[in-house]
Amino acid sequence: MTVADMNRLEQAARVSMGEFHDPEASAEPLTSPRHTLLWGIVLAAASTILLVALFQLT
Repeated sequence: MTVADMNRLEQAARVSMGEFHDPEASAEPLTSPRHTLLWGIVLAAASTILLVALFQLT
C-alpha cells in the first residue's frame, strides 16, 4: 500500500465520520491572539521574577 493510498483511505474515513474539512478553505492562523497574549504574560512574569532576583542579589 502506497502513501497516496493511505492518504485516500484516511480522507475517506474522515468523510464517512463527518469530520471532513478542506484545509485550504479553512486555514487557521499559526498562532491565535489568545495564545500570543498568554505567551506575553508568561514572558512578562518571568522577566519580573528575574529582575526581582537580580535586585535581591545586589
